[in-house]
Parts: sequence; structure tokens; C-alpha cells
Amino acid sequence: MDTFSYLGQGFGVALSPYNLFTALCGTLIGTIVGLLPGLGPINGVALLIPIAFALGLPPETALILLAAVYLGCEYGGRISSILLNIPGEASAVMTTLDGYPLARQGKAGVALSISAWSSFVGGLMATCGVVLFAPLLAKWAVAFGPAEYFVLMVFAITCLAGMAGNKPMKTAIACCIGLLLSCVGIDSNSGVYRFTFGSLGLADGIQFVVLVLGLFSVSEILVLLERTHHGQKAIEAKGRMLFNLKEGLSVLATNLRSGAVGFGLGILPGAGATLASAVAYMSEKRLAHKDNRFGDGDLRGLAAPETANSASACGSLVPMLTLGVPGSGTTAVMLGALTLYNITPGPLLFQNQPDIVWGLIASLFVANIMLIVMNVPMIKIFTKILAVPYWALVPAIAIITSIGVYAVHATAFDLYLMIGIGVAGYILRKMDFPLSAILLGFILGGLMEQNLRRALSLSNGDLSILWSSSISLAVWALVAMMIALPIWRIWRARRKTATLQSAS
Repeated sequence: MDTFSYLGQGFGVALSPYNLFTALCGTLIGTIVGLLPGLGPINGVALLIPIAFALGLPPETALILLAAVYLGCEYGGRISSILLNIPGEASAVMTTLDGYPLARQGKAGVALSISAWSSFVGGLMATCGVVLFAPLLAKWAVAFGPAEYFVLMVFAITCLAGMAGNKPMKTAIACCIGLLLSCVGIDSNSGVYRFTFGSLGLADGIQFVVLVLGLFSVSEILVLLERTHHGQKAIEAKGRMLFNLKEGLSVLATNLRSGAVGFGLGILPGAGATLASAVAYMSEKRLAHKDNRFGDGDLRGLAAPETANSASACGSLVPMLTLGVPGSGTTAVMLGALTLYNITPGPLLFQNQPDIVWGLIASLFVANIMLIVMNVPMIKIFTKILAVPYWALVPAIAIITSIGVYAVHATAFDLYLMIGIGVAGYILRKMDFPLSAILLGFILGGLMEQNLRRALSLSNGDLSILWSSSISLAVWALVAMMIALPIWRIWRARRKTATLQSAS
């Protein structure tokens, strides 16, 4: 039986009334969970696993439910990012860069509709990729060892600094701050306390939820209070709620490129949607013309991370199904669900239990269609958040933020830490430091350290392992290019200024 025959069999499973209703419930729950700051797909999937098992759902139905929640969270995470500048999860950080400026310009409806469309295109492209290339791409992903992953993380960070426009130094400093924050806590290898200053509250390190809500939510509260003090009105969502044909065509090439980037990085075990959205955004910024408005409300800057985000989510299922290796944190949780049903993922899964595998793949098509059909009519409802006056919006954000942080460890220390980070974030915003760079450095810092240690363990401490493979050398060459790029820009700007002065 060929691939398309198996896919037809999978649609027979996914389109059964029971599984359709399950997918609908999953997409709705996922959108709501993704909308709430501090929660994300990992939380949504983890909460539903025991419920699915307790309800006695068959394995294919349980996986369809979890996959629908996963995709729904990726869709929902964009809403608070665009409307409130508060990313619901790490992969939504890049969405804030152009999504929130669009909302401030009164184009919240256009931004949300472009985001929904981009997520749909990314999910559709990646699902087609899963169908056509899963076995082949899974073999290619095996070529990435810890050394290659370390170099890939270095490339992501240098890309951010190299493409930061007119403030590469501030972006690089912000990345370094994030890397430093990722080192706080007990060293997992030696057990040494690092940068805890004798505080037990920092022994487990700074939690992602505490950092993201401190940097974005608390600092945003302070900014909102500042605007209210000056008598500034709340943002209004004016005009159209949907993008037009011209706007759709302007981001089409971005959708296609970012979908390919997101899927390619999604199949790499451990890379995740965060890296995919960052690389896609920075790649599009590099390809854009000089008159681009990236960071000030460019539709391409919104479409790129959203397409890559959704494509990466679907792509991360490839290593989970074909190798038994989670492609992201969420698929690691889903892998646990498979073990509850005594299912062993791997190449034989496609042969021994095709109903489960192809039913899940077919459900990705169904879930993506459900999400865009569900989300587009609700855009007008979502934009009503912007009409809430600041005197009501600020306490609401503060309450939701506090609950999200307190739920991590149920300690007051995390609340105090979040407030301290928020004040520092507010000061950095005033100094024009990009907070997203701090968060990206923090997220990638832990992954960099883990992969560096694994690589050095394999080589008995020989650093040459970091450039011994052709993949590593190719990525190092890209790193060098990204470091040279801002230096060349500065040199070119100075030369142009000198030429103008001599001519005058």
C-alpha cells in the first residue's frame, strides 16, 4: 500500500464523527489555553493526558485530541502577543515585534487575520511535508549531533544581533543578559549553586514563566500606567477586521519561505518552534528591501514567525513518530501519552499500527481547517480586548500574570522575582534594549550548555568536535558572516558619511 492509500485510510479514521468532535474540542481548548499568558502547549497537552486516559479514549482518538490542543495553543498564543504585547509562550515572542505595533496602529483585526492565515499555511505545508518526506527527513535529522545543535544555537543568537538594524550592540548585550540568566541555579552535572546568592528560591533557576511575564507583562503594565498618567487613550481597533487581497499577496512569498524553514527546523529533535520562528523572522528581515518596516508593524514580520511556528509544530511530530525522539517539549509530553497506551514509536509504528499514525497525520489537516474557520469569525471578539479601558485592563493583566507565576511553585518568591524582572525590563525598554533578545538568549542558553557538554563528553574534552563535521563548518561560516554583517554596515555608513562630507 502506497503513501496516499495509507493517508486515505487515515482520513477514514480522522473523519469519523467521534474523532471530528474530539478534534473540535481540542482546537477550542488549545486556543483558550494559548491565549492565557504563562500557559502554552506543554501545559495544555499535559493537563489533558490524564483526562484522555481516564475517559478511556482509544489511542488514535487520544492522539488526535492532543495534536489538536497542540495546534490550537500555537494559534492562541498569537492573540495576547498581538493585542497586549504579552507572548503566551516562547515561540510567540517574535510575533510581538510587529504584531503589537500593528495593533497600536489600529490594525489589530488585520494582524490577527494575517496571523491566522499564516498559521494555516504553515500547518498545511508542514502536514504535506509529513506525508511526503517523513521517513527521509527523519534520517537527515539523525545527522545533527550535540555539536551541530550547539553551533545552530550560536547561529541563531548571532543572527539576532547581526540583523538588528541600527542597534546590533544593544541586541548583542541583551542576548548576553539572557545567556547569563539561563546559568542561574544548580548545575545539573556538578551540583554547584550558580549565581543564586544564597537564595533557595533561585536554586531551580529562573523559570521561563517568571521571566517572560516579568519582562513583558509587568513592564507592559508600567508602560500602560505611564500612558494613562499622560492621559493617553486605549488603543482602538479601527477599520477592517480581515486582510485584503493585496496584503495577502504581499506575505505569500514570506509564508512559503517561512513554512519551509519552520518545517525543516521542526523535524530536528529539540530545535522547537522558538528557534524556527526566530530564524524565519530574521531571514525575512535580511531578504526585505531597505524600505522595510520590520519592528514597526511590517506584515511580513508578523507572517514569518507565525508560519514557521505552526509549521514547526507539525514538523516536530516527525522525529517523535519515526524515531521515538521528541522534536519539542510538547511532543516529549505526547511521547509519554504513547507509553500509557503501550505504543512504541519508531519506523515499525508505520507498519504495525498504520491507523494510529495516519489517523493522526490526517487529523492535522482537519485541525488546521477547523482552527482557521473557528478563529477568523472570532477576530472581532478578540479585538474587543483593546476597547477595555486601562483602569480595568491593568488590574486584569496583573491578576492573570500573578496567577500564572504563582502556579509554577506556589511561592511568593516567584512573584517578587517577577516584579523585580519587570522593573528591570521597564528600564531596559526605556533604554531601547530589545527584550525579545533577552528572552531568546535565555531560552537558547540552556540548550547551548546541554549540547556543548554532551559534545565535549563524546570527545573527551576535545573542542575540535565543534567544527569536525561538514554541517558544523557550514554553520560556523554562517556565524562568521552574521558577525561581519553589522561591522560591514557600520563601515559602509561611515564611508558614505565621509564621502558626503568631502563632496560638500
